[in-house]
Amino acid sequence: MAGTIVVGYTATDQGADAAALGARLARSLGASLHLVIVLPSEGTRSPIVPPERAYEDHIRAQAKQWLSEAIMALPQNLTRSGHVRFGESFAEGLIAAGEEFGARLIVVGAAGGGLFGRHRLGSVASELLHSSTIPVALATAGAAQEDDHVVPRVTVAVGTRPGAEVLLDEATSIAADTGTDLRLVSLVPFDVPPGLDTGAIRLVGNAHAHDVLAVAKEILPDDLGAVIEEAPGDSVEDAVANLSWLPGEVILVGSSRLAQPRRLFLGSTAAKMLHVLPVPMIVVPRTRAEGV
Repeated sequence: MAGTIVVGYTATDQGADAAALGARLARSLGASLHLVIVLPSEGTRSPIVPPERAYEDHIRAQAKQWLSEAIMALPQNLTRSGHVRFGESFAEGLIAAGEEFGARLIVVGAAGGGLFGRHRLGSVASELLHSSTIPVALATAGAAQEDDHVVPRVTVAVGTRPGAEVLLDEATSIAADTGTDLRLVSLVPFDVPPGLDTGAIRLVGNAHAHDVLAVAKEILPDDLGAVIEEAPGDSVEDAVANLSWLPGEVILVGSSRLAQPRRLFLGSTAAKMLHVLPVPMIVVPRTRAEGV
């Protein structure tokens, strides 16, 4: 299942980062790539000052020029295209484009001012992570300046909350389609109510991780591997910081239990991970879209 990837593009460093991650994912998955610029729809414009037709034409032409330049800068062996769309918000326009193109992923860049190689959520990413029905990939700041990698490994952070099965399916699917190994990191020690016995938590966590590994091995092709890696630490941030990461690697996490069915909601554990995570994060809705 190759599918398509939609990138929320702007003619900024953050847009270049999103395009670079989108290209990496598209190349690794054998997917086509759609760069999308979203312009304000009529409903978001002030009725007091009607827009000039010439100005609208200029903005649209400028957007098309930016897209043309961005597409030319991407690897020539990719199937890629640029699109101008209109929406009440940038995130709404991206979701509509994702549904229009049957996107497997929507990719956005980090907000301006973030540290190189790290995440910083902007308003578009935050809105997507509260409303998208399609998995969202978050690029790190400076992704466009990194070497032109393919995805060398897929990591998935698994817990015991609802939606873990869908997350594992998506992770194994991406690992299989990219031809890479799958690494499972158990978040059970950080995914339980406070006050439980530490030894009991670790015992349950180890058992759960091995159960998930067994399921992953059944799903993955025989020539691909799946492993568990324990990350020592007293907090989510410590655990993520103690993990080793390969250049070009991605990590998948599930939505919070607060998410509506088939929609995203970034949970507290994933939000803590973003503070120290040096690789792109893909957030997966906790239930499948209808018809999938």
